[in-house]
Amino acid sequence: MLDTAIQNFLDERKKKWLKPKITGNTTDEEKEAFEAEATEKFSLEICLPFEATRAKQIGITSHPAKYTHPDIKKDEISFITNPPRKAADGFVRTGNVDDIKLDAFGGAAGLAAYAFLTIVLKDGKTVLQHLEEETEEIKNQLDIPENSFAEMRSMFLKVRQSNNGSTITDGRLKQIFFPVKDHYHLLSILTPSGLMYKLKERINDMHFSDEAKEAREARKANQPHEKGFPEVYGLSVIGYGGTKPQNISVLNSQNGGKAYLLSSMPPELSKWSIQPPRVNFFSDSLWPKAFKGEFLKFHDQLISEVNNSHVRKRRDWIMRDIFYQVADRLWMIRYLDGGWSDSDYYRDLPEFQKIWLDQQYKEDRKKDLQWFESVRIGLALWFRHTYSTLLGNKAIALGDDHLGHIKTIIDDCEEALR
Repeated sequence: MLDTAIQNFLDERKKKWLKPKITGNTTDEEKEAFEAEATEKFSLEICLPFEATRAKQIGITSHPAKYTHPDIKKDEISFITNPPRKAADGFVRTGNVDDIKLDAFGGAAGLAAYAFLTIVLKDGKTVLQHLEEETEEIKNQLDIPENSFAEMRSMFLKVRQSNNGSTITDGRLKQIFFPVKDHYHLLSILTPSGLMYKLKERINDMHFSDEAKEAREARKANQPHEKGFPEVYGLSVIGYGGTKPQNISVLNSQNGGKAYLLSSMPPELSKWSIQPPRVNFFSDSLWPKAFKGEFLKFHDQLISEVNNSHVRKRRDWIMRDIFYQVADRLWMIRYLDGGWSDSDYYRDLPEFQKIWLDQQYKEDRKKDLQWFESVRIGLALWFRHTYSTLLGNKAIALGDDHLGHIKTIIDDCEEALR
């Protein structure tokens, strides 16, 4: 019994042939004659040998050269890749994508032969695969004498004649010289049309499937949707073949000569107003020159000939001003999204500084204050070092007694610093 898919192919051809012939003015006798002619013309015995003779006009390929230049002929560059098996190697390639179709190009008259060869039978194999394997199933389906079958099979398989292994290329292709050790390979860049149109199929399904339409309608109505819908931004459309997409390839014709291009623009990175410290907050974020004015005022109070309560209060006020400026920089870092310190880039940052600076530890800072003692020591040492750096030889040595007083001022500013 003839496979349903083959019968449907013949019925569709018959229907297409009859459509322009039978009009409202066609008499019953004429209609009957046309139908009888179509039944004979598109019977397997008549149609199959005819399509076999036209198969040589087309070539099946995985990477049609005509996408680069339409004047390249079928017999110049035609090959079919045999991709490796699917592997989790991170590459978008034909071996890693399911149901990639082979393409075909050549004369428009041969497209019906291609359509026949790509019919999928009940066992999931195409007619072409059956012919290549010379199966009993295809012999039974075609139901022709052995000699005729061999001849017909040979004519159909001409669609797969290729230049595999050939070094021939074409000057109309896009080519690059690729360095390999001490010489170069000349690479000809071709289009994987099956992969390209599989991409288009998936994007169209994402945008226009019934489920996607339902989700979009729910969004317009401000209603929830169980699955939602994905979106691909920055798509561009590229056309091949102009008004005659069939001159490029079968898949191109089936897709109206249009394919999608994904955006290849570099990402737009948001610029941080302040960079978190990589190794140490005190050395990476608190630059001495930013505090120069305040430390000069502090120095003036230290060397003042007058040492009364007013001078000491002014000195302490300047110190508090410095620590409040430190707090300003602390909070600028805390305004960043929490979790930034988890990056391997900040692996050398001390743990107490991660707790102090990263907002993901906001609650942890309230539970245990041991980390703040490390902050007090670090700030006091930073203050003494910065003063010495900015004043140089003019600086007065700040000993342990001064360091204790600096920690006392830090405690006055604890609320802002913690």
